[in-house]
Parts: sequence; C-alpha cells; structure tokens
Amino acid sequence: MIDKIKESLWRQFGASIDMLENVIVMSPEDFIHENKQFFYIIFHNLIFLDYYMTVPPKDFIPKLPFTIKEADEIPKEAIDDLIPDRIFSKTELLDYLKQCREKGYQFIHTLTEDKLNDRFIEDLDTDAMDYPVLEILLYNMRHVQHHTGQLNLLLRQNVHQSPKWVFRAKDET
Repeated sequence: MIDKIKESLWRQFGASIDMLENVIVMSPEDFIHENKQFFYIIFHNLIFLDYYMTVPPKDFIPKLPFTIKEADEIPKEAIDDLIPDRIFSKTELLDYLKQCREKGYQFIHTLTEDKLNDRFIEDLDTDAMDYPVLEILLYNMRHVQHHTGQLNLLLRQNVHQSPKWVFRAKDET
C-alpha cells in the first residue's frame, strides 16, 4: 500500500514542481528581473519548497542566499521577510528548482511507514510548525501550487501567455 501512496504522491507533487518550472521557463529573463513581485514569489516558492522537505528543519541550508529583514526594511514587492541577497538569474532559479525536484523525488520515494510518523517541527518561539511528514508534504504541494497560480496570473497579465496545466509529474526525476 505504501508504494502506491508514494507513487501517487510523487506524481502530483512532481506535477506541482513541473508547473513551477514551466512558468519560470516561459518567463522572459528581463521580466523576472524587472518585475520584483514576480521574482520574489519565485524565490519564496523555491526556498520554502526546499525548506519544507528538510526534516528536521533546523538542518536547512538554502542554496540561494537571503537575509531576514525587519518589517521596515522589507521591499513593498516582497511577500515575506526573507529577502534574496541579489536578483538571481533564470538559470540559477531553474538549477535550484531542479535540485529541489530531485530532493522531493528522493524524499518521497524513501518514505517508510516509520518515516511517515516522523515530524517536521520548527524550533521557533512563535508560530512554529509541527506536522507529520505526510502532512508537511501535502502542505508543501499546496504552497507550491498557490504561488505558481500567482505567477501564472502575473505572467498572463503582463506577458500575455502562461503555461498549461500539468496532470502528472513529467518523469521520475
């Protein structure tokens, strides 16, 4: 039974990642750099895609550097306090996404019943997350889809194109 769950989970989780990849690929490089809101959403999506697959989260090491800013230092286009140290190229963003996709595939395909009972627990003073591994995977997939939808809308409104729906992950990794 667990193999069927892992297969289905990957097909849909991988499809979410593929949809994010498609929107980045379709985006002109200058649009990514000039539309800061668009860039910040991509960055946020990638960082948290990686973070939510790190159990325990205290072991998270981001592949793209950022600084946590105070509220009065956050650019108006940003969606949280994690501000990238610079604007990364489309290639850098896609390379990070590829690493996240591989990490996700391995994470899901090495799940066991015991690992499903492990917990993603943040070591924070306030608003700490405490989820079973299966739930944080579903949460992560919803998070990726939420922001990918925002990116699709911005791309459609500004560039007049957007990628198509992905039904299942395009391949294994």
